[in-house]
Amino acid sequence: MHIRQASASDSDAIWVILEPMIRASDTYPLPSDMSREEALSYWSTPGHQVFVAEEEGQIRGTYFLKANQYGGGSHVANCGYVTARRQATVSAKITGKVTEVLIEEGMRVAEGAVLARLDDTEAKAQLALTRAQLAAARSQDGEVRAQLQQAERDYARSQELFNRQLVPEQAMDASRAQRDTLRAKLASNQEAIRVATESVTVAQVQLDNTVIRAPFSGVVVAKSAQPGEMISPISAGGGFTRTGIGTIVDMDSLEFQVDVNESYINRVTEGQPVEATLNAYPDWKIPGSVIAIIPTADRSKATVKVRIAIKVKDARIVPDMGVRVAFLGAATAPTRAPVAAGVLVPADAVRGDGTVFVYADGRVARRTVTPGQTVGTEREILKGLRAGERVVVAPPASLKDGAAVRVADK
Repeated sequence: MHIRQASASDSDAIWVILEPMIRASDTYPLPSDMSREEALSYWSTPGHQVFVAEEEGQIRGTYFLKANQYGGGSHVANCGYVTARRQATVSAKITGKVTEVLIEEGMRVAEGAVLARLDDTEAKAQLALTRAQLAAARSQDGEVRAQLQQAERDYARSQELFNRQLVPEQAMDASRAQRDTLRAKLASNQEAIRVATESVTVAQVQLDNTVIRAPFSGVVVAKSAQPGEMISPISAGGGFTRTGIGTIVDMDSLEFQVDVNESYINRVTEGQPVEATLNAYPDWKIPGSVIAIIPTADRSKATVKVRIAIKVKDARIVPDMGVRVAFLGAATAPTRAPVAAGVLVPADAVRGDGTVFVYADGRVARRTVTPGQTVGTEREILKGLRAGERVVVAPPASLKDGAAVRVADK
């Protein structure tokens, strides 16, 4: 077999080799409906040095070479997947039979939306029973209160008659016992009402648990149950019992996760810009940045997992898609103009001893300042002056602190 550089006359033979692989989608960068002209143009694009393997006058294979990036490069490229930080398989809190499923794959649901309903016959019956028990306890409360009021009056009369020595002490004791008994009965009935009220609340919660709602807004990616099936939060999924109604993904929480070889992890930093390419859309460059480097390594693969934020939200990005990520050079902060440390005054306003005369209200005050560098005809004052203050230009040697002056006309 002889390997030589390809020529224009080899185009037909190269196409015969490429076409079956392209049509079978055996090479994911090239679409399966790629035309002959497009394929040959890609194969022989500038920068590709194309070779063919020839045997007995027939071309058996072809490949191309292209230059690698110079040196270690300013980026690290890795493959990974699209993952969702918020994804939930929604189940019920109780075991029950599914009566209605209101979701389908691809449906968008809002937080709190009803996804399915379970058989609520027993829950409704239990709620009705607890409400009846509460009503009975409240009716008894009214009867006991009426009896207690009568007992209080009877005891008061017995006390008055006893004090006048018209009835024996035994009669007064009987009235007191009747009053105390009804007081205890009222307290017991109040507790029974409280327990019945709590029972109604529990029964209402059990009824509410037959309605399965979305825990957050997202898109349904899987429908796992049908009406008539049993569902249980503690089932292992065997037999005819399901563990969930469906799976919801928050598409706003999508990110990339890639495994970076531990030999190159020192080139990756938090906040570092990246450029991602989905296997499904090889010509689409998606900007992103590093969220975090997971502080653990996979000893079997010698890799470290890296989380990457997606800066562009797009419906084409879906969970579990394959992605190739290039970690670019570290982001550079925008340069800022230097900030002046003080103020500028005419250079001849600063005397040799590092003082200036500041004018205010018709008089001047001598002030010591900290001069900086000279900028043209002006002098930088680092300390001792504030912006807006007026100084005397070229003060004479005879000028004294506190002297009265006037502003010269311009």
